[in-house]
Amino acid sequence: MSTDGRLLKGEQTRSTILGRAVDIASAEGLEGLSIGRLATELRISKSGVFTHFGSKEELQLATVRRAAEVFRLHVVEPALAAPEGIGRVRALLDAWQRYQREPVFPGGCFFHSTMAEFDARPGRVRDAIAASQRDWRAFLEHCIREARDLGEIQAATDVAQLAFELEALCRTGAAHALLHDDPSLYERAAHAMSTRLAAVTAA
Repeated sequence: MSTDGRLLKGEQTRSTILGRAVDIASAEGLEGLSIGRLATELRISKSGVFTHFGSKEELQLATVRRAAEVFRLHVVEPALAAPEGIGRVRALLDAWQRYQREPVFPGGCFFHSTMAEFDARPGRVRDAIAASQRDWRAFLEHCIREARDLGEIQAATDVAQLAFELEALCRTGAAHALLHDDPSLYERAAHAMSTRLAAVTAA
């Protein structure tokens, strides 16, 4: 096999490992990951998995990065296709709910699960999860600020506060819908977010 062929095969193997890793972590947490488990489930040698990551922590960090890429693909990119303004804010929240409802991961929102797991555990993994959430909130705030600057949201609106409230509504609705196996709670969250946006929409 040529060098290019080996590199391609290596990337495909890494991608396969991370695809399974994010599924496991969404349902069982990042501590549910192990090199041995992934090797067994994917029928790859332990040394083959170890070659790609080197340690459990590196595996966890790579899994967080993969989950962030998936989130961007399913939530951020569809919203960017909408025109700037309140339409983009609504598109972003709609895409986030679709990501939660499908669900993209078997355990629901990957970050809801891992945030609860690592919020009180200092270290590189918590830092990576926190950084991904800061990036997400910054993007949500950016979209809201665009709408305010276009005059579609009231000028006095506190962008950071509005973003916090919308995120809290969407995240809580999804968590309760999953816990109680009650899809109607997604609708309640959607209604609450729509009402909150209506309250700050410029006349």
